[in-house]
Amino acid sequence: MSRPQSPTIGPGSRVRLHFRLQLEDGTVVDDTFGGEPLSVTLGDGTLARGLEMALLGMKSGDRETVRVGPEMSGFGERSDEAVQRMPRGDFPPDMALETGMIVAFTTPGGDEVPGAVRKVDEASVTVDLNHPLAGHELTFQVEILAVEGRSGSWSGRAL
Repeated sequence: MSRPQSPTIGPGSRVRLHFRLQLEDGTVVDDTFGGEPLSVTLGDGTLARGLEMALLGMKSGDRETVRVGPEMSGFGERSDEAVQRMPRGDFPPDMALETGMIVAFTTPGGDEVPGAVRKVDEASVTVDLNHPLAGHELTFQVEILAVEGRSGSWSGRAL
């Protein structure tokens, strides 16, 4: 009698996994190893498109290292146009602006976006509105813990 085959990851699969996200210089941006695993549905927008594509065909117990370039990361390339020089008067006078500080801005559409202060002088503030991960090649180390099969039940190993 043959054992049932472990389900493989496909579009719409529910997946439970551990991951570590690193930049080119080895800086760890996020890490679930040793903590709670991430549960996602492929295609729901939680994961970078490049990572989702790399997960296709994997199954419970698989471990991989995946590199995702800016064009497939969801963060894109850095844009010089996203670096804005703004009058110091646009900020509250009592706001102690410092290089590296993250400030929340509201777009004309009402969305809130973070901006990193790059330079401050008496007349102006230079703010970088690029996402901090824009322009980076990202390295994901992943371990697949469970994949939801077509029957709707999880197939995987004990955590």
